[in-house]
Amino acid sequence: MKTLGKKIRLLRHQKGWSQEDVAKRLDISIPAFSKIETGITDINLSRLEQIADLFEMSVVQLLTFNDAEGEAKYANELESVNKKLMDRETEVIDLQKKVIELFEELRQTKATA
Repeated sequence: MKTLGKKIRLLRHQKGWSQEDVAKRLDISIPAFSKIETGITDINLSRLEQIADLFEMSVVQLLTFNDAEGEAKYANELESVNKKLMDRETEVIDLQKKVIELFEELRQTKATA
């Protein structure tokens, strides 16, 4: 649970919220929230759902947030998409060259006719 607490702390910092801000939103004491962040207190499902809602994410997203395995998966997907994009850009450049060549041929044909 300590890693979940770290994720919650990271999300809280990203929002610019203090522990007091989050504790008020969750309707719990500051020490109670501090114990969640430090992993001293285990979080039940209803509290987990409440925290996920607070950060506008699903429970699954909260649990997998900043997960190394998830990051590796997304990195591989991103690499694949970037490769496809580069391939498409190459195709577009080749097609642009063909259009220019055809335009030049057409212009020369009209000039000689």
